Amino acid sequence: MATREIHLEKLLGRKVVDSQGKPIGRIEEVRAEQQNGEWVIQEYLIGPAAILERLSAWTIGLGVLRLLGARKIHGGGYRVVWNELDLSDPKSPRLRCTLENLKEISNPLERAHQPHSSESKSTNS
Repeated sequence: MATREIHLEKLLGRKVVDSQGKPIGRIEEVRAEQQNGEWVIQEYLIGPAAILERLSAWTIGLGVLRLLGARKIHGGGYRVVWNELDLSDPKSPRLRCTLENLKEISNPLERAHQPHSSESKSTNS
């Protein structure tokens, strides 16, 4: 497998488009693991929610957004596995998959308030 080096400082903040050319957000975070003494990219975080994820600032970030009148983070964010992002032109990153194939970045505060799947819903008869 051929390896390739990319200057991450030049990649962060770049707009990403899907396979049809529709913008999905900017690269806000790159996650990597060390393997055999080298850092290997595992995933990219893209979109507005990726900023809060990067800063681990969901509580503060959502509070500030609410003060500014926002009800929800529009556009959310996505987790893109390393091989789903075409970086043959690092100035114009492009998804190799459709948007529907991506995992959304979920808000840990919303997850904490959702009922567990084992809880039953009450119904009115």
